[in-house]
Amino acid sequence: HTHNNRNFKLLTMFNAARLSATKMVAPAIVTTGAIALYAAPTEVLAKEQTVDVVKVRDSIKEVIETDMDKRDDGTSLYGTMIRLAWHCAGTYAKNDNSGGSNGGRMRFDPEASWGANAGLKSARDALEPIKQKFPEISYADLYTLAGAVAVEEAGGPTIPFRLGRVDFDSGETSPPDGRLPDADKGSGKKTIEHIRDIFYRMGFNDKEIVALCGAHAMGRCHTDASGYWGPWTFAENTFSNEYFRLLIEERWSPKTTHNGKPWTGPDQFEDSTGKLMMLPSDMVLILDPVFKQHVEAFAKDEDLFFKEFASAFSKLLELGVPFANTKPWYKIW
Repeated sequence: HTHNNRNFKLLTMFNAARLSATKMVAPAIVTTGAIALYAAPTEVLAKEQTVDVVKVRDSIKEVIETDMDKRDDGTSLYGTMIRLAWHCAGTYAKNDNSGGSNGGRMRFDPEASWGANAGLKSARDALEPIKQKFPEISYADLYTLAGAVAVEEAGGPTIPFRLGRVDFDSGETSPPDGRLPDADKGSGKKTIEHIRDIFYRMGFNDKEIVALCGAHAMGRCHTDASGYWGPWTFAENTFSNEYFRLLIEERWSPKTTHNGKPWTGPDQFEDSTGKLMMLPSDMVLILDPVFKQHVEAFAKDEDLFFKEFASAFSKLLELGVPFANTKPWYKIW
């Protein structure tokens, strides 16, 4: 009797917590960790944490805008934040469910030191004051949310996003290096194979691959990070289908000079002005006939690109994340 009574009390307490969370919390607030309450039901009310997503989003916008004002050179953190979110999530492998954004493992070695993640410390450092201000959001959620906010604030589509990633306290479970895409594998054929291997491993198809590559409309390469130089478009703080249009319409040739001197960096391509660039991994999107069909479709129709990008980017950010059951409390049983 006593045992049953105790169980009933715990169940009632759990239901009350869920009910108060779903009924009293403002729409901007997302409750996290509710399902974990099974582990310690007596701490239900104390453990329930809320993240005010609207306030966190506003803080991310403010960080990007303040940083842009300081730079005053036409560059910004927009592209860097998108790359941060991408590289947190893009380590996923569907065959064993390893990698992905859950855990926020880029804070630690080995991921922090990977060559593919060079230059991303600036984005993590820029977000640190937000984490201090809103300790209830996980680093894993914050880093991925920053990428979604950057896309939206730069004029891109709304990215479906939900909280629920947790943080790990070390990089012990990080996957091996080499899961993020390289810009060049030495030949067009090998680079095409490499891109498909990387994205198929995560569960993406050819259309999703091309859509995700469209994020190169944002930001630029830096010689001190990747070795490559320059922006992909003339509007590097604007999310658009310009990347695809330029791929199709511009004449791209191997870069041989830089500021009047011989180019000594890795192989890359430049437009007729010498001010824009494409990587070998960009050029193969018009070399491969299947990829090229999607490039042409997105170059013609920005709405189509936005729709496909929002879907693929949201999918990328959620890969491998064990989201808690987000149904209302009364539908759990």
